[in-house]
Amino acid sequence: MLPIDPTKKLSFNRRIADGDLVIVYERYDTMKPVKVSEKGVLQNRFGMFKHSDWIGKQFGSKAFSSKGGFIYLLAPTPELWTLVLSHRTQILYIADISFVVMYLELVPGCVVLESGTGSGSLTTSLARAVAPTGHVHTFDFHEQRAASAREDFERTGLSSLVTVGVRDIQGEGFPDQLLGQADSVFLDLPQPWLAIPSAAKMLQQDGVLCSFSPCIEQVQKSCEALKLYFTDIRTFEVLLQTYEVREGNFASWQDSDGASSFLKGCKKRQRNNLEASGTQTVMARRSGETRGHTGYLTFARLNCSM
Repeated sequence: MLPIDPTKKLSFNRRIADGDLVIVYERYDTMKPVKVSEKGVLQNRFGMFKHSDWIGKQFGSKAFSSKGGFIYLLAPTPELWTLVLSHRTQILYIADISFVVMYLELVPGCVVLESGTGSGSLTTSLARAVAPTGHVHTFDFHEQRAASAREDFERTGLSSLVTVGVRDIQGEGFPDQLLGQADSVFLDLPQPWLAIPSAAKMLQQDGVLCSFSPCIEQVQKSCEALKLYFTDIRTFEVLLQTYEVREGNFASWQDSDGASSFLKGCKKRQRNNLEASGTQTVMARRSGETRGHTGYLTFARLNCSM
């Protein structure tokens, strides 16, 4: 995410400057965050890249090394930051994050409470959703994790949108000074049901809560606690299925069971004709790297009588 700063507006047309954070795209499976420095140098398998050559380029530009190799200089969006950040804990990925942002009904100006911060993957997307006038208050009981997350938000230019606190939300609840101020609350805790009474007090009327839990037993206990304060309780599991699409010969692209994906849906006579013709066509099949179960997302809306 580009810095929220009067002199550096949130724009992908802004040119790279000394001190900026860029995501260096080396190949489809290799990206890394790099802070631009006038005298800095990046060395990889494609050659040596001087940071001074990057300054003044637009985000998304291609940079060349002295021996002809190249990389792409990408803006640190929340989507890319999720893929390159340091994993201090298990993180949420794009499928779950986008679902959370939508169902929490986040818009610019919202105030969001989060516990725990972890690696800050979700926090980054929450901050973009409420920018430029909203705020995210995120808490983690682990002091070193909170400090590392705070440094990451400084690097990504989100420090004005995110406040990181060290607090055991399960045991102490959210701070009293946030009473009735939150539009939304997100919980990623081992025992979220312990924090639900405090979360209910923090929410404004008609506020929304989301709890992320990897186990269905956690969901059951959370829902029992939610019934006392919330209505419209719903639980989802988001499973992302990606597809590979390319042009080729039917016989050249086989599934693990030895049958072409496209041909499986055809009648036997059509299959035989297509296989015999050797026609080039566009084919699609499910990717073998499908991400499975990550967790359950439980949403609830605060009772109006609260």
